Amino acid sequence: MIGAKLFVPPEDQNAFTDILFNALLGFAFMFSIAFMLIRPEIIQGKVNPKAEFMITAAWPDGHEDDIDLIVEDGEGNLVWFDARESGLMHLDRDDRGYLGDSIVVAGRTIDNPLNQETVTLRGIAAGEYVVNLLHYKAQGRSPVPVKVKVEKLNPQVSVIFAGITQLTGAGDEQTSIRFRLDASGNVVEMATRDKLLIRAESFEAKRNADAGDAQ
Repeated sequence: MIGAKLFVPPEDQNAFTDILFNALLGFAFMFSIAFMLIRPEIIQGKVNPKAEFMITAAWPDGHEDDIDLIVEDGEGNLVWFDARESGLMHLDRDDRGYLGDSIVVAGRTIDNPLNQETVTLRGIAAGEYVVNLLHYKAQGRSPVPVKVKVEKLNPQVSVIFAGITQLTGAGDEQTSIRFRLDASGNVVEMATRDKLLIRAESFEAKRNADAGDAQ
């Protein structure tokens, strides 16, 4: 149209538009970077447990008996409820059967009947590992079946042993499995020969001391 004038925005409005556009562009760029960093973990579903091996002992849920998992490494280090960390081994929880299975949260009692103890190996050390079970306290006379599982966690989870050990009463200690690792963490030998890790006199002294503390 003749005589019509084109609309020219003021300079300050152009500056504001440029700032807004650059801010949106920067936000989109940062969002893209964050998404790229997170996305691979979602796709691959990898979990870094910070452990090389996991050993678990589980007995019937709600059972009253106190079962202890004991592991010895190739250097003679021992981990159990009386020494929860030793060498590269760590006992995650001392499960005492029915004791501690109920907690009060916000006035409500929550029951956790799961009976399980777990030992993790936080690194690889060559040598023989001995996995024992100790029937620390028995409330009845019936044998207690305990499921023992040894898992290699890296580069992917694989079960190297799974079995059941029948414990017959307080003081009964049995070897579930013995396995030998090489320097690369490969299992090169397995056996079930018994090897007592807690001497009978040590067990009795410890149990008597615990009984005295409870009085």
